[in-house]
Amino acid sequence: MNTDLLKYYEAIEQASADMLSAAKAGNWDEVVKLEGACVLLISQLKHAAREASLDAEAAKTKSRIMQRILINDAEIRHLAEPWLQDLDDTLAGREKTLH
Repeated sequence: MNTDLLKYYEAIEQASADMLSAAKAGNWDEVVKLEGACVLLISQLKHAAREASLDAEAAKTKSRIMQRILINDAEIRHLAEPWLQDLDDTLAGREKTLH
């Protein structure tokens, strides 16, 4: 059913929006937790998609949802870059320097 599949996309979109909010707040533990929820939802979506397909209107809705998810993902990655660099420096034993 179209609505069932779209519910998965909407849930993934909500999780990505929640991830973005957590990333903006610097709560990276929450981001990781929500990422795990996304992985589970995507797995469930793949299974459900084997049994059903989207009509043209639902496919348009899916496309809009996917665009928002990609925008959220890009913003999360942008916010994560300094955090990931700090983590890499810490793991490599490098001291932080001020420029």
